Amino acid sequence: MSDEAMQVGAADEGRRLTGESIERGGGGLSVADLLARALPGASAPAQPTAFDGPGDEPTADIGASVHTDVDQLAEAIAAAAARYLPDGRMGPDTDFFDAGGTSVDAVELVAAVARESGVELALDDVFADARPRRLAERWLSATGIQTVRTPPTPVPTARALPADTADEDLDLVLADLARADALPWTGPPEPAPPRRILLTGATGFLGGHMLLDLLRYSDAHVYCLVRAADEEEATSRLGTALTSFALPWSAEIRRRVTVLPGDLRRPRLGLSEERWEALAEELDSVVSVAAAVDFLRGYASLRQSNVIGPLTLAELAATGRPKPLHHISSIAVFNQVGIVSMGEDDPLARIDRLVAGYDRSKWAAETALRRARDHGLVVTIMRPGGIGGHTKTGTYNAQDLSSGLISAFGRFRTVPAFRYLNAAPVDWVSRVAAAVICEPDAWGYNYNLTGVPNTLDDVVRDMGFGGMNVTVQDWDEWRADALARLEAEPVPKLDFLTRVLRSPAALKLCEATLTGPAATDERTRAFVAAHDLPAAARYDTQAQLKTFERLAKDGLGRLPDREDPPYLWFPETIEGSLGSVGGPAHSRCTLSLTLSIASMYQLVRERRVDVRGELFCALLHPDPVVVERGDLWIRPQEGIPLTHGLRHQLLLYRLRLRDADGGRWWLEGRKFARARRDVWRQTRALTVEIGREGEPACLAGEVVVPADSYVRDQIDGIRVDPRLSSQEKRVAKLTWLAWFGREVGRGLLGPFARVGADLLDLRRNPTLTERTR
Repeated sequence: MSDEAMQVGAADEGRRLTGESIERGGGGLSVADLLARALPGASAPAQPTAFDGPGDEPTADIGASVHTDVDQLAEAIAAAAARYLPDGRMGPDTDFFDAGGTSVDAVELVAAVARESGVELALDDVFADARPRRLAERWLSATGIQTVRTPPTPVPTARALPADTADEDLDLVLADLARADALPWTGPPEPAPPRRILLTGATGFLGGHMLLDLLRYSDAHVYCLVRAADEEEATSRLGTALTSFALPWSAEIRRRVTVLPGDLRRPRLGLSEERWEALAEELDSVVSVAAAVDFLRGYASLRQSNVIGPLTLAELAATGRPKPLHHISSIAVFNQVGIVSMGEDDPLARIDRLVAGYDRSKWAAETALRRARDHGLVVTIMRPGGIGGHTKTGTYNAQDLSSGLISAFGRFRTVPAFRYLNAAPVDWVSRVAAAVICEPDAWGYNYNLTGVPNTLDDVVRDMGFGGMNVTVQDWDEWRADALARLEAEPVPKLDFLTRVLRSPAALKLCEATLTGPAATDERTRAFVAAHDLPAAARYDTQAQLKTFERLAKDGLGRLPDREDPPYLWFPETIEGSLGSVGGPAHSRCTLSLTLSIASMYQLVRERRVDVRGELFCALLHPDPVVVERGDLWIRPQEGIPLTHGLRHQLLLYRLRLRDADGGRWWLEGRKFARARRDVWRQTRALTVEIGREGEPACLAGEVVVPADSYVRDQIDGIRVDPRLSSQEKRVAKLTWLAWFGREVGRGLLGPFARVGADLLDLRRNPTLTERTR
């Protein structure tokens, strides 16, 4: 193969992998990133301007006759689209994504069509319905050009729709539901834990965690269907995906996993006839997790992955030896504005009242699989809500809407008014789903894997307790404010959220999510209790702690810092004397400080308190010296004593000072715990060293917190953010006192415990001979 051919192949492969990453909700470039710059190996496209309505005028000269005829324009778009497809062929009524195009290809197609013909397609239109004929009709309608129209080829349906129905998606939905009626008839599967499982979606966020949980908590061998050209590429993709989620990929895991290169969107999963028949007899269970997660694309662009794919898995489950099918659906099947309840066996939303293509695709898949139950197929349906980050590793799905909203809440310190957030961490969702798959008595039912819902008060209180005091806005106000901030200071990894907040269909999805009721999960709770699984807990600030840290590290979120308004603060006065190092302390010194924390997170993670204030000492300067920056660490280094010493570190002060003439100084002060009876003084006495910036200490001494000011300042003088309620202020104050008291108590106990250990050491003293050996 020539070098040029190899380079072209590598570029095509790179585009495909990037597009699939975007489609399944993984990391990588967003669509906005792709629009902003050309991809490696791709021609640099001109930047198209999307048309939003008839009032917009095209910038290019549209004079060719092809631009006034729907059929001719559709053929021209199809010809351009064919260049991005694996087999190089594309019909005017074929969906671009169904034919093998990716999100990356769609961006390049828009640019190529604009560059070559002046037809500037709206990228949102491509995502909504990527059939060339529909794209041609929409563009001609937007430009207001007189057209010659040919009726589109009708899609066969199971039954006729009402004459006034204008929603073309419903035609496709009904046709897809009819496919369930053609599934084979089957009998009940063997009621035994599965030994051989087919899993789709293992390269995705939830699917990857489920793979590891199936391996951890069962003896099953797992077949992973991975979209790839061959087994080597599929294995590499699976390993890369797992490690990106902080999941192990070891020789032991590979021994229990068989990687199948294939494609969920293709007939019989893209497998050979022999492989299909062999799996039909070998498998004990089929698990459907894979899905295209994109809230901007329409039903026509998502159905192949999200509806036809699960039906193909149902066909496999019903072929040969009977097998159960376990399908990961979504709480999105209830995303109808105004729906009353979302119970595990409650009626789903009305399909015509679901606006987002993703919601409709999940609804159609679940409804079709319910029909498959009438053919004897045992179908288990599990519906997660928002899937949050892992409570231990912090890994999260950057393209998940829940992650985007949490990031925006923390970054902008605002939240939209909502009723409930039905979200649970991925480790809990995965663990329960894996347990259901491995328990025959649990098969064939519906489960809502939504955990304990968060109310608006829960979120506001949690964020306030963490130092992120937020303002509640109505939905329209919050959306406008968030968009303005994202446009003023773009966050690349939140580009998908920007597009969602601009999309009319996605906005309806958000509205339904934020105004919907709490999902109920009685069956799931009973199953969890009966099998000693971790009980569902509210996905609160503590559970999200690791994820918040990762979000901040990746630039999606922002943790509280010293620049934020303090969450809690109090004064501290320290008095004593200083003198030259090695000499007597003869000059009076007073520190008037304010100690504060930006959040409880700061205490939990750093055990650090911010310090500001002034120092008065004539040896430094006649005027007060200002604390430019100060830190106080409680039990630094876990209170380990200094080398070869008996004094355990209790508190450590490090201050950066500036005098009135601009001179800079440093101060280091330590409180020590010792096994002596003067415990009260130990908590107040501070040994101090001071020196000029960049020079060793020139002053030293001891300062002490006056006994009569300790309670007045550091207990009664505690102040809390005034934006919190009276109850929240009391909780914050008590939490600080309990935490600080516990830490100081542990520090004071350390030296006495050490002395006690020495006293209880019953080993005899070594003899002279033993000492000299």
